Amino acid sequence: MERCTCDDSPGLESRQAWQWGVCGDNLKYSTKFLSNFLGPKRGSKDLRARADAHNTHVGIKAVKSGLRTTCKCHGVSGSCAVRTCWKQLSPFRETGQALKLRYDSAVKVSSATNEALGRLELWAPARPGSPTKGLAPRPGDLVYMEDSPSFCRPSKYSPGTGGRACSREASCSSLCCGRGYDTQSRLVAFSCHCQVQWCCYVECQQCVQEELLYTCKH
Repeated sequence: MERCTCDDSPGLESRQAWQWGVCGDNLKYSTKFLSNFLGPKRGSKDLRARADAHNTHVGIKAVKSGLRTTCKCHGVSGSCAVRTCWKQLSPFRETGQALKLRYDSAVKVSSATNEALGRLELWAPARPGSPTKGLAPRPGDLVYMEDSPSFCRPSKYSPGTGGRACSREASCSSLCCGRGYDTQSRLVAFSCHCQVQWCCYVECQQCVQEELLYTCKH
């Protein structure tokens, strides 16, 4: 984005940095852009709005926690006579994995009125058999309000996963929802031994190979 310039944190914008083309990730701009992109906040009495705002802050914190200082040395024969440093975010996959762990342990919330502040607050009801009363979710918890419907079986939300093709090594165990999978063998034709003929077309032979197809059981 044209308006998203380099990070201008103190000590990072130097002649050496610009000479070597170093450009730090501008987390300040991206955070501001995100707030504007999400638009004006709805009323504090809207439970979903408070949950969305809470999860947004959790996501921003997860990104910020991956911000690190990266340096590069310059000098004769690789010596570190001159060192250029800049701020860099961790790879998106690492941030995604961290958020996936929080997603797996997300907290179901309802609403409660904070009498002291006179506003609606998120509240996590106590789990069955727990001696403690309900508590507010922690700042690092992702929250949700309704249990997700099952997408494993046919319903008004999903046709289910029965008959879905899957990868035995990568996805069958999760996609088939523990029902197992069927294995079928089929012959697949494909072009092979292709050669360019003069002039000017490609001539191929038809080859056939056996292929295993895995589909989720119904």
